[in-house]
Amino acid sequence: MTIAIVGAGMGGLALARVLHVNGIEAVVYERDAARGARRQGGMLDIHSGQRALREAGLLERFLAIARREGQDMRLLEPDGTLLLQEDTPEDAPMARPEIDRTDLRTLLLDSLPEGTVRWGHAFDHAEDGVVHFANGSSARYDLLVGADGANSRVRSLLTDARPAHLGQNAVELAIPDIDRTHPDLAAMVGRGNYWVFGDGKSLAAQRNGDGCVRIGVSFYNTGEDWFTTNGIRFDDPPAVRARLIELLAGWHPRITALIAAASDDTVAPRPLATLPVGLTWPSNPTVTLVGDAAHLMPPVGEGANMALLDGAVLGAALAAHRGDFGAAVAEYEKEMFERTGKAARMSADMQELLMSPDASRRLLEFFQPS
Repeated sequence: MTIAIVGAGMGGLALARVLHVNGIEAVVYERDAARGARRQGGMLDIHSGQRALREAGLLERFLAIARREGQDMRLLEPDGTLLLQEDTPEDAPMARPEIDRTDLRTLLLDSLPEGTVRWGHAFDHAEDGVVHFANGSSARYDLLVGADGANSRVRSLLTDARPAHLGQNAVELAIPDIDRTHPDLAAMVGRGNYWVFGDGKSLAAQRNGDGCVRIGVSFYNTGEDWFTTNGIRFDDPPAVRARLIELLAGWHPRITALIAAASDDTVAPRPLATLPVGLTWPSNPTVTLVGDAAHLMPPVGEGANMALLDGAVLGAALAAHRGDFGAAVAEYEKEMFERTGKAARMSADMQELLMSPDASRRLLEFFQPS
């Protein structure tokens, strides 16, 4: 019985690992040409996903490389007023440690047998138990698992649902080796997360384990055409940085200095989208979905955790119902729909808070309830 997993993200790799631990082999087909073909993004806050890593036999290795200090947080208003600063004690529990996405992906990849991941295999279509790839190759499957992210092409085999724009557009930047190149800004950001909210905008700076600080500048209640209408041309990074600083007029210059310090090759647009909250589909014994392919949510800290849990839960179900993919898929989807539905509703509520005019004060009340 052949299990084909499309996508070597967190959900797909967690599934492959849990299957391997249970003596069930699978093949992961990934469109990237190689492991390091592209940047994997910033830090991940792993909390509920630790259960999945335990079931995958990887929790101790995860805790050895995760960053306790990544739980530090600073919350400010645009004029530079510090509303909240939380510094994590050295003996604090690893309740929500941060880890570089690349490091977590490497941990999962290295835990799989050689050849489990087939690089350079972009999904094209599937029919009659055969999956076809853009490189002209094909493979038979008994169970096809779509772990191919927000713009999943496997999803169409189960539902017509498509991601809808969230009303938030972000620009991603980064300052490499910040301790050496901009020690004053490094001290300002601290060891974890640095958040500024106000006027329907935000700047989030996040310390990464590789010495880089990743920055996201977001504009809320904006449409899909926002990048075009605001004249931001991403073929001219210095002009993008200048325009962002202009759009944050009135913000403290120490905050906008983070934008000015970003390097040219790290500037990228990020229009954000979500799938409908509570999305379900009729169970199909030959196809299912994990991660963002199944439940794309606002980026408020739940997506990676849900993807890891998806992989672990589906892997355990397949191990418990060996050879009966229909029973395993139905059991997994029942649990997944309930669990991720709750997470999606919570994420939508947090997104609504972030998009409010007084987001900084509401966040302060959230973190320090009276």
